[in-house]
Amino acid sequence: MSNKHYINGLWLGLFGGILWGVDTVLIGIILGQPILSTSLFLAPLVVTFLHDAFSSLWMGIHIILSGKLKLLRDTLRNTTSRFIVLAGIFGGPLGMTGYMMAIYYIGPSYTAIISATYPAIGAILSVFLLKEKLTIKMGIGLSMTIFATMLLGFNSSEPANNLILGFFFAILCAIGWGTESVISAHGMSDNIVPAIALYLRQTTSAIVFAFIIIPLISGYELVKLIFNHSLVISIFLTALAGTISYLFYYTSIHRVGPIRAMGLNISYSAWAILISLCLGFSVSLREFGLACIIICGSLLTTNRPKEFLQLLDFKRKDI
Repeated sequence: MSNKHYINGLWLGLFGGILWGVDTVLIGIILGQPILSTSLFLAPLVVTFLHDAFSSLWMGIHIILSGKLKLLRDTLRNTTSRFIVLAGIFGGPLGMTGYMMAIYYIGPSYTAIISATYPAIGAILSVFLLKEKLTIKMGIGLSMTIFATMLLGFNSSEPANNLILGFFFAILCAIGWGTESVISAHGMSDNIVPAIALYLRQTTSAIVFAFIIIPLISGYELVKLIFNHSLVISIFLTALAGTISYLFYYTSIHRVGPIRAMGLNISYSAWAILISLCLGFSVSLREFGLACIIICGSLLTTNRPKEFLQLLDFKRKDI
């Protein structure tokens, strides 16, 4: 892999984190709409289902327009594609359901603290299963990012409905997201391009939600209500931001490995704060400071921060 190709992979990982920050802020606005206020338990899971279903649709359009339909058919015949499907189950139904359920039982603060450990889980799995190297600099950067994210979510005064169930689902989320990155990296190592991998991931997630999770929670009445409301357009457009974010994330995993990609992706929590600030939401000095630490830690995770930042010099001939 060329040096420029590698550095571009790092930048895609960072931009993926920025766009997931945008997606996070938009989802927060959507969940705050009056139409969803009477469905505090169902709304997050239903919105997640629609988000992944629309994301699958966006990726389907991308595959058609980019002429990758034949490549998709060839990939489906490849037994390695099963790993991408498995990654989709870990990342979507397990990871996102765990995340949403944890928020319901113990609130967003404790959920953020526990789910922020997913890069550590992914890094451990990458070292043992993919034989990826974890340097001291990367370890320091990853630790900075994880601990700052955990501190960002800490709010001891937040009430909890059920601590045991909440912690269980939050841990399930961290395991799901951390495992997803490693499994998808293994799948893409067998010549499966990131766009195809993401399409399989989002489609798998949407199918599991549609046929298992949404029926179990009796959520189709709310799905119908959303489709009869203009809110569906907001979810559809928000899914586009999420889709581009995930496409950058998967491409970054493919080019620079899951440890670096996760270290850059987790910066979404910091970008969400900065984006909220730009939109006029109140942000404390503590939150702003932790956001800066998270971004610095993410850059250290690349293991080559100076070379990475040199691409900001647009006078260079190779840009």
